[in-house]
Amino acid sequence: MSRYRGPRLKIVRRLGPLPGLTNKTLKSKSNVSNQISGKKKISQYRIRLEEKQKLRFHYGLSERQLLRYVYIARQTKGSTGQALLQLLEMRLDNTVFRLGMAPTIPAARQLVSHGHIAVNGKSVNIPSYGCKPNNIITVRDRNKSRTLVQKNLTTVHQSEISKHLTIHTTDQQGIVNQLIDRESINLQINELLVVEYYSRQA
Repeated sequence: MSRYRGPRLKIVRRLGPLPGLTNKTLKSKSNVSNQISGKKKISQYRIRLEEKQKLRFHYGLSERQLLRYVYIARQTKGSTGQALLQLLEMRLDNTVFRLGMAPTIPAARQLVSHGHIAVNGKSVNIPSYGCKPNNIITVRDRNKSRTLVQKNLTTVHQSEISKHLTIHTTDQQGIVNQLIDRESINLQINELLVVEYYSRQA
């Protein structure tokens, strides 16, 4: 399954808030899935599937990409679910989004893909690039690049930036201080259900 390019609010209405997918909110607070759940019993499979879909749509991944991250997370020590979230959060496109340089992850992915972002002084155009502690993320010295990012940075408050990152708005420079921890991930998701979903598929 390829990356989703359809209506984003349709996904938010079904799965709940996904800040990485869109910063738009629903006008109506009524949730169709909640109405259905009151009348019809939801299967355990559907619960796990929806958690997996939240993860996929929030980070803008294809099914194949997410499956690859699950396999990598299984090889690491500790909790597979937390390792999976950490891998996804440390992607360059997500880090650019977290720094406030872009309003959504798809917008951050476009910035990276078009060569507007540099890591440690070198241009990186791979959205899935894994950021590491002490990486310095800057906007390339182009008028177009800086104008695009500055517009987004003016609406960012320092309190909104996760503690594993530091942003210098005047220099348009971000620093990765450390690997992100679970408490700093502001996505309402049960990652263990995602791991269980893929273990049942294997």
